[in-house]
Amino acid sequence: MRFQRAESPALLNGHEAARRFFASCFEPGRKSSEQLWVAHVDDATRCIHVEQYDGAEASVEIPIRRIVADALRLGSSGVVLAHNHPSGDARPSRADCHATRKLARAGEAIDLAILDHLIFAGSDCGSMRKMGLL
Repeated sequence: MRFQRAESPALLNGHEAARRFFASCFEPGRKSSEQLWVAHVDDATRCIHVEQYDGAEASVEIPIRRIVADALRLGSSGVVLAHNHPSGDARPSRADCHATRKLARAGEAIDLAILDHLIFAGSDCGSMRKMGLL
């Protein structure tokens, strides 16, 4: 599913800006399955494109090839990932860490930075960047 914003591009220059940007995507009661949102940004960390991917009840795949292909097509400088944990635990799973590191390695080849990977769980939001995992 593709989304295009009509207003000025959002500036995703840090954890709090990214948290605010994605918060409405994960409002309580919206969906009981995991979802992944990927925001592509330019050199000034302005959002230029947002993509959403549906997952299962307890997992969501990070589609590395699609994210890299979109980054090449859009000329993205970086991406911010966000997904939810309906379980209520905002800590990244082992699979979350593995897939994010794999995306970061793939991104290095095309100078694509993984700026952060946020995990929403109820009112909590964990940041892999702030946890030192990126």
